[in-house]
Parts: sequence; structure tokens; C-alpha cells
Amino acid sequence: MSTTTDHLENVFSDTSRSPLRPRPQVDLCRRGEIRAEKFLDAATEVFAEKGYQHARLSEIVARAGGSLATLYRIFGDKEGLASAILERRLDMHIHLLSDLNLTELPPEQALRRVAIRMAQVMARTDSQVVYRIVIGEGQSFPALRDWFLDHAVASIRATLADYFEQQVAAGRMRLASPQAAAAQFYMSLFGDQIFRLAAGSHHLPDVDTLEAEALASVELFLQGALPR
Repeated sequence: MSTTTDHLENVFSDTSRSPLRPRPQVDLCRRGEIRAEKFLDAATEVFAEKGYQHARLSEIVARAGGSLATLYRIFGDKEGLASAILERRLDMHIHLLSDLNLTELPPEQALRRVAIRMAQVMARTDSQVVYRIVIGEGQSFPALRDWFLDHAVASIRATLADYFEQQVAAGRMRLASPQAAAAQFYMSLFGDQIFRLAAGSHHLPDVDTLEAEALASVELFLQGALPR
């Protein structure tokens, strides 16, 4: 792993730099922890359906069970709920490619693995909520938006750039800029879907369709569009 990726993970682990608001300090028994997870699951559904601004805490409580007082005690308010959802998602996002062992794989196999992994994550409801909040409603959360782009998204691009640099050095790829290629490859997979989510669309394709579209983008990236 390169020093670029190491630096990004060190920044991510430094919670003082994260714009996510910490949860209230409350002691929860096992039952309370289960209730907190139910609140988060219900909030994820409601945020996905209605967006952050139009989501009502009363509806979240109605779906999760429990009481509004308990929700406030655990999370503080709606923004606290959103931060807790994002915290779960951001941790997964920054480690998204860490277990794929890309270094030893040829480009065709490595990039297909990346595409399938990212399609599976993109299909998750909590992923859709993150993109809606940090991009679609980024004006309301500028610090969170900028931190997400500069650290969570950048960690994936750094992993890809490291891999591309290794492949260029080994003579298996020809790229003028591995860093630029990493950004282009990342956006080619799901740029259209992210745009739709940010615009408030609720009609994301299923995981099989997302995988097929991502694999098609891999082929275009590797082969290009012009005849050889």
C-alpha cells in the first residue's frame, strides 16, 4: 500500500477531523443497542424514500417502534441520526477494496472484482442515502460533503491509482496518469447512478443490472471504443 493510501487511512482514523457529529454519551443495555439499530434502519428507509429534509422523526419512530424520547436520548436529533448512518457507511466505504488483494491480479480480473464489489455496495439502501445527503443535499452539509469527497471517495481512488501505478511499472497497462485514470474509472462505473440519486430519483436498478453496467464500463475502460 502506498504512502498516499496510508495517509488517507490515518486521516480517516483521526476522528477530530471528521465532520460527523458524535452521538450523545449514553449507556445502552443490549435492548437499547437493538433499539438504536432499529432506529438507524428505519431512518435509512425514510431518508431513502423522502430525502433528509422531508423525513419526519415521528415516521421513523413509527417504523422502528420505541418512543421519540428514546430516539432523542440516543441520537440527539435528526442530524444525529444522519451522522450515525453516515458513520456506518463511511467506515465501509474507506475499506471497500482493502480485502480484494488487487496487487497480484491482472487488470482484467482486478477491475472486474472492483466493479462487482462497488455494484453490490451501490445497491444498498444506506449507500443511496449517503449519496443523497452528501451530494444531493450537500449545500446543507458542506463540511460533510467536502470531507466525504476528500477522504472517503479519495481512499478508493488512491487504491485504484496505486494499482494502476503498479501495472504501468510492470508494463501491463499504458496510462499517462494513473491518478487521472483512477478518477475516470471510478466515475465511469456509477457516475450516472450517483447523479440520479443526488437528483432525488428513487428508481435505482437492481444489483444484477448494476453489476452488468459496471462490467460493461470495465470493458470500455480496458479496450476503448476505437478499432485496433
